[in-house]
Amino acid sequence: MTDQRLEVARLLLPALRWSNENGFEGFRDTIERGLALGVGGFILFGGEADGVRELTAELRRRARFPLLIASDLERGAGQQFRGATPLPPAAAIGWLDDEAVAEHAGELTAREARALGVNWIYAPVADVDLEPENPIIGVRAFGHEPDAVARQVAAWVRGCRRGGALSCAKHFPGHGRTKGDSHIERPTVAVSREVLEDDLKPFRAAVDAGVDSVMTAHVVYPALDADYPATLSPRILGDLLCRELRFDGLVVTDALIMDGLTEDTTEAAAAVRALAAGCDVLLYPQDADAVIRALEAAVADGRLPRARLEAALARIAAAAERVWGDATGEVGAEADRRWALEVGVRSLRVCRGSPALPQGPVRLVEIEDDAGGPYPPYPRDAFPTELRRAGVELSDAGTPLVALYSDIRAWKGRPGISASAQSRVREVTDVAPDATVLLFSHPRLAHEIPTARNLLAAWGGEGVMQEAVAAWLLGESGGAAGMTTGVDR
Repeated sequence: MTDQRLEVARLLLPALRWSNENGFEGFRDTIERGLALGVGGFILFGGEADGVRELTAELRRRARFPLLIASDLERGAGQQFRGATPLPPAAAIGWLDDEAVAEHAGELTAREARALGVNWIYAPVADVDLEPENPIIGVRAFGHEPDAVARQVAAWVRGCRRGGALSCAKHFPGHGRTKGDSHIERPTVAVSREVLEDDLKPFRAAVDAGVDSVMTAHVVYPALDADYPATLSPRILGDLLCRELRFDGLVVTDALIMDGLTEDTTEAAAAVRALAAGCDVLLYPQDADAVIRALEAAVADGRLPRARLEAALARIAAAAERVWGDATGEVGAEADRRWALEVGVRSLRVCRGSPALPQGPVRLVEIEDDAGGPYPPYPRDAFPTELRRAGVELSDAGTPLVALYSDIRAWKGRPGISASAQSRVREVTDVAPDATVLLFSHPRLAHEIPTARNLLAAWGGEGVMQEAVAAWLLGESGGAAGMTTGVDR
């Protein structure tokens, strides 16, 4: 049983999260237990660049076989790892409709990931932003037009391959129509198979471009399978993904911890069903030992064919072997950061009026609308830091400048701007009708703050977009060059 246990463990990728207090040492037990069991790798969340390099070097030194070291890097390596280059959201890149930009974003992300020892990137998002009330996709997608999204996804995949890392199109067969967040519920997409073809276009393009892996959605599609979410569906993963789309790469579940998967079952039972349905990698288990026991039992009693297990293990081994090696290269190069900033500035949208930096002292009114979920929002220090760097005086007695942060975030449970945040904007504009409002979110939310006469939208509230807004207001990095007035759907 020992050999089989070690084989089964290779299907799992536990999570390791950095803390500012002790780095990855808070997950030392997970690291030691995972290496002892023989897990297939780990997914990393957060960290200083040097600390990430140290961890991945240790894993390479101690692992008995090549590992998959993964991370969610939809917005560049800097999304997770301090010191690496952060990129604008996919929607900002997609709005530029420049495949060269998307391809370079994929290449830069992969190059920096490999420099840190990360070899598997959970990007690009291949979902189409088809439902404005979607609480989880939004600006994570390249846009709302399927053919345009398909082109951007394919370009990103090509770039990622050139950068040397494994790519991953997600969330198959498309999370863009949901009105629920699969972190906290199991959404259903009740449209016809014909309509779903729009959702599938970017995935077809990703497969044609040579995407290395596909991540499943914990979402039910009655037109495809009325009984199971995609992660657990042989019809969706076998018939549609493998046979119709002819994908023969690695299939990975979205995180096992998500309620969209486990709302009516246990993590261990879901893992067995996912592997049987066609998944190869089981991502982010909470109890690796329980999942391993369940898989072993399923193989022993015939519920899980040994051939299915062996096929998954073979794909994992082949993928890991292709990208296993020492971390080389640098992250956070000045040229890369400058490129990312320029892309951010080019993507900014004037939604209304003539947004501008007030003359004289500025009263920065920051409205935080990103409460909810287990993890804090992005730090909001980049914007005021850049203003002060340029000599802008921030004062409670100055002219108001509103910064409204309302990102799409997992576990937040809602899209759009809350009533309380809308009210706070009105409080400012009632007194100062011409105040500039900076919307760090999707431009389509402009209609939710109708009293903002002068409105600039920045797609998201991460640091690079804060810096982009500051550069635009200050007339740096090209200022308004390439800007377009108007609002997306």
